[in-house]
Amino acid sequence: MWGNPRIVCLLVPVNVDVDWMDPSYSKSLPIRPNDQTSNNLWVNQQMSHPENKEMVLQVCKDLKTQGWKAAYTRIAVNMCKNNIGNIKGRVLLQVYPNEAYDTQAVLASARAYAREFERIGIAQDRYCIKIPCTGPALVACPTLKGEGIATLGTALFGLPQAIAASQAKCLYISPYFNEVKAHDDLKLWPDVKDPATQHTMSARTMQILETYARLYRETGQDQPLLKQASFIAPQEAMAAGEHGCHSATISPQVLDELAKLPYDGTQQPGEGKPKPSHVYANYQTPDRLIKVSKVDPLVAADIDAKLASTDIDYLANVGEELERAINADPVTKQRLADALELFTGGLLESKAKIEAWFEEV
Repeated sequence: MWGNPRIVCLLVPVNVDVDWMDPSYSKSLPIRPNDQTSNNLWVNQQMSHPENKEMVLQVCKDLKTQGWKAAYTRIAVNMCKNNIGNIKGRVLLQVYPNEAYDTQAVLASARAYAREFERIGIAQDRYCIKIPCTGPALVACPTLKGEGIATLGTALFGLPQAIAASQAKCLYISPYFNEVKAHDDLKLWPDVKDPATQHTMSARTMQILETYARLYRETGQDQPLLKQASFIAPQEAMAAGEHGCHSATISPQVLDELAKLPYDGTQQPGEGKPKPSHVYANYQTPDRLIKVSKVDPLVAADIDAKLASTDIDYLANVGEELERAINADPVTKQRLADALELFTGGLLESKAKIEAWFEEV
């Protein structure tokens, strides 16, 4: 499978994150992934893996009287522990997507993960909690940061969400390069030869990077690092590196496809480019990408450009301004709703499994 170990060169200077929770897969890679990301779908799938059966049943036995959420949280954290030795950095878990508009519920979920990580001896610098980029959810992030809990703004599809995540003091954000429905319906996928310039999400990616670089220069304050996610083709993961993203969160399927690509340095715009010591301090848009952020192919003609401004306090009034911006952008509104619905489906499947296991033990 990994006959061409120089696959790593295709992604320099971007960090490679594995978007999967199976330790055996991480061990099989010729590189050591930077972080391990996950979502409620991956947790649901991995908890049914035969290797986790004994652990899952023990957790359900121990926490039967505390309810399914307590068991879900411990199972998810235990599965992260099984893989943390195979990565360099952090393991990531996502709060309950069906509670993405309830600030207190988001706080409770993130804190529950934090308690479980502490219980099994995983320090705060080795994990991060994924928070959906709704107004009420992002409002929770400054409080969590104050408690030492790092956050990532996920389900992000536009610049207002990215600015809000900066205001929320997120460590990372994960802009979705493709909408979640495109993974099952390829008619929705922008299958282009040069994703870095032609993909419909490239404009928004560059807008976010350029805005964060400007904010860093103007304020001196660190901005969230981009973990680009939701790739369908390996060329899209390579585009993340060319754009200047900090990380590419890559599924096993796309990692395997990357491994099969013949290496051709002449076709890699980032060939030989060293990884910057700071993502935004000296960020400059590559020459061939200068025009990409200027025209957003996803924006509706009647959207007010003022909805995306670093002068707006998107977190005021429990995220009221961010919700206004999301609702004004049909693309972000629909894709966010689709993502939350998809992940909620995985979560509810996990709930049903756990409640069945409660009966078994």
